[in-house]
Amino acid sequence: MMKNILVLLLVFTGMSNTIFAQNDAKATAILTAMSKKYKTYGTVKADFTITANNPKAKLNQTDKGLLYVKANANKYKLVMEDRDLFSDGKNQWIHLKQDQEVQLSTVDNDPDALNPAQIFTIYERGFKARYAGESKVGSKVYQLIDLTPTDPKKSYNKVRLTIDKNALRLTKAVIYEKNGTTYTYNVKSFVPNVKLPESTFTFDVKKYPGVEVVDLR
Repeated sequence: MMKNILVLLLVFTGMSNTIFAQNDAKATAILTAMSKKYKTYGTVKADFTITANNPKAKLNQTDKGLLYVKANANKYKLVMEDRDLFSDGKNQWIHLKQDQEVQLSTVDNDPDALNPAQIFTIYERGFKARYAGESKVGSKVYQLIDLTPTDPKKSYNKVRLTIDKNALRLTKAVIYEKNGTTYTYNVKSFVPNVKLPESTFTFDVKKYPGVEVVDLR
């Protein structure tokens, strides 16, 4: 599931104009508006659930996650049940809780690298976007956008975004894998401009007695 966490951990900032040419006008307008609003935030705190489902494989598993992001700084902290990820923009720590191990590596600055700091930017590059209509739940109206990867070698063939029309905020994303598995991400809460000390984005080994640090740099 970790690979797909990182796929979704691209879902909230801007789009490039080069990609706009491949999108329909309605999808472009919605994503541009959401991007513009997100870029006004200095930090973000979001908690979400991830459900993996594949009836044929008898898979139905739900995990919880909590994400802290410092916008435009490549800094994040991702808290999951079995592991935590930290990045201060230069180094990345992956804390494997059951193994009492921390893997320390250098941040991959390749623009195509998957990065939790970009959780809200899956549509920024490498996708074609299509407006797929609206749905209404109670008093809320949601806009649906389907993303298809331009690279046919990807393990998934579609990502569907559900966006709160009034709040201009992503509330759900579903990744459709070619093997029949779906990964559904529900954003339970989204709090912009929270106060986050710099220590949020680094792993402090002193707070985890007995943990082994494996330096992969």
